[in-house]
Amino acid sequence: MLRLSVLDLAPITQGSDAASALRNTLDLARHAERLGFHRYWLAEHHNMPGIASAATAVVIGHVAAGTRTIRVGAGGIMLPNHAPLVIAEQFGTLESLFPGRIDLGLGRAPGTDPATAHALRRTLASDPDAFPQDILELMGYFAPRDGNSVRAVPGAGLNVPLYILGSSTFGAQVAATLGLPFAFASHFAPAQMMQALQIYRSTFRPSLQLAQPYAILGVNVVAAETDEEARFLATSGREAFANLRRGMPTTLPPPNRAFEKEILPFGGVPLEEVTSIAMVGSPATVLEGVRRFSALTAPDELIVVSHIYDHGARVRSFEIAAEAGAALV
Repeated sequence: MLRLSVLDLAPITQGSDAASALRNTLDLARHAERLGFHRYWLAEHHNMPGIASAATAVVIGHVAAGTRTIRVGAGGIMLPNHAPLVIAEQFGTLESLFPGRIDLGLGRAPGTDPATAHALRRTLASDPDAFPQDILELMGYFAPRDGNSVRAVPGAGLNVPLYILGSSTFGAQVAATLGLPFAFASHFAPAQMMQALQIYRSTFRPSLQLAQPYAILGVNVVAAETDEEARFLATSGREAFANLRRGMPTTLPPPNRAFEKEILPFGGVPLEEVTSIAMVGSPATVLEGVRRFSALTAPDELIVVSHIYDHGARVRSFEIAAEAGAALV
């Protein structure tokens, strides 16, 4: 059975608010736990009117407190926005509260626009190539360090698994060199996916955390009882993404027939030309898309994103996704 997980941006829908979005996030996490999803990740984004997970560590605590067994974590924390010590303390606290259930995925993008990045107190001249050094510093805070002048409390000596996120070959190289799991953002930037996977798998160095490569791939899934219904539901995410690309981010809009023409089945165009990996359709259509994508990429895990306006329809989409995962032995 293919291992499936959830990536949630805690979407704020048009006419709603962050409080409702966060209630829906917890409800979805409870469904995901019941359905057998392996982990539930939340993403750090800032100044986005349609995303309620900006204070990612706080939302992780909210979800972990309301569930019992599912792993909960960040997919991810944008490390250049934060001092590594602060992240070690935050996730050390989460691990202390919910032992054995917390993941820490790390990315090097700001997760926002330049003005907001400046408001986050990031150095405007910050060097993205410092990302590996920041990771090593963070790893050091989780190590037992008796007598060290700076310690993460909580954090030191705790086992918080790290994951490297990326949408290019850079993240693959970092993950391989450090011997960490690699999560590729194929759900919105698949152009370098195959090259990144090849680099990661061929240059991986075993570490104390991981003996062999472990690749997680992001996929958009919008599933419903029929292809027609799923295509209609998927237009919400299409419109929101189009608004973001125009520099006009919005809350998640209701479905809009005008965007249906942009939805193509997975495999309908060459992989190098697609802007996201998406399976949209009935249970049979989604199963076939997941089967073809898995055969192409051989992932260790798929992490599912689903931008759907109606919460009930979103829960149903994840139920269908879980059925597809169970069918792939």
